[in-house]
Amino acid sequence: MKITKTYDEINRKIADGKAVILTAEEVSKMAEKLSPQEIVKKIDVVTTATFSPMCSSGAFINFGHSKPEMRMEKASLNDVPVFTGLAAVDAYIGATEESPYNNHYGGAHIIEELIAGKNVKLKAWAKGTDCYPRKEIETWINKNSVNEIFMFNPRNSYQNYCAATNTGNKIKYTYMGILLPHLGNATYATSGELSPLINDPELLTIGIGTRIFLCGAQGYIAWNGTQFNTSVKKNIHGIPTSNAATLATIGDLKQMSIEFIQSAYFEKYGVSIFIGIGVPIPILNADIAKFVSIQNKDIETSIVDYSKPDHPVIKTTNYKDLMDGQIFINGKKVRTAPMSSLKKAREIADKLKELIENKEFFLTQPVQMLPKNTSLKNIEIKND
Repeated sequence: MKITKTYDEINRKIADGKAVILTAEEVSKMAEKLSPQEIVKKIDVVTTATFSPMCSSGAFINFGHSKPEMRMEKASLNDVPVFTGLAAVDAYIGATEESPYNNHYGGAHIIEELIAGKNVKLKAWAKGTDCYPRKEIETWINKNSVNEIFMFNPRNSYQNYCAATNTGNKIKYTYMGILLPHLGNATYATSGELSPLINDPELLTIGIGTRIFLCGAQGYIAWNGTQFNTSVKKNIHGIPTSNAATLATIGDLKQMSIEFIQSAYFEKYGVSIFIGIGVPIPILNADIAKFVSIQNKDIETSIVDYSKPDHPVIKTTNYKDLMDGQIFINGKKVRTAPMSSLKKAREIADKLKELIENKEFFLTQPVQMLPKNTSLKNIEIKND
């Protein structure tokens, strides 16, 4: 008989203190001895996590009105420009926006400082109108002085991501770190068997409305992320072998913790931000139990060459080999290094497990599933 559970049943078990929760790494070890059917009987929730650079992130802020009131048409925080084309005192600060005076400092640093409770300098300018006569303001703000401040990240938590290397003659400075010439190194940016969308490759439980752990707060999946692509090649285990699905996420910045977010600067590339995400996966049936049992040796990714403009694939490898610290490309031993933090991902998976066990985090059933059969479009260059 096919064993099935419902979200309500699992949430009742959580409320009664009877739910059994494991991290994705723990259930992968369990799967060496137990079948998916046996895992469904024993386990209710599996926690997944990642802590990795996610450039497509940022925060909406409503500063509150001054007296007299002002329609902010241009604004900055600690001299980092913010987007004000929304309403009078609404703005969006993107993580990769840089200060014109210091390109090592940008929106990611502002977001981190606001989460930490620090004051940041707001400057704003306007032409002045009859209803909003003020033309200039300079003051200090923090997360407690503004009305709302919430992260809205258009693209987080890639379902797999290509590893990077460089066969050329010169160093390449990239968002995948410094790539040394002549296959001097290779970098990767996924937490393997802990990664959220790898544990639910068919997106059977992860969708719009799914409650998640976002930078220390309880957040939600708001939509499919940008560059959402389900048309990529998959391996025999159903796992995409290159950049695939993504998540748009949302959460209250006032509740977040600097333990689970980190601003960064990548040499000769720019500012970025590390985002900590944890996603609980309910074990509803044997199909889902099989997916969460995946091991690093069974998760493949493509290695692309950043010395070429089109980043061609030169090899396929797996996360066990990547995490062991070396792979072989064209017969050459190439050392590997992660862009993401497996240590931090494990902390997040454990923290989410603890929150569920303590009845502080319950599961939500998606109100709408994420799209299928999507592909990417590229800019078409046209001359007038």
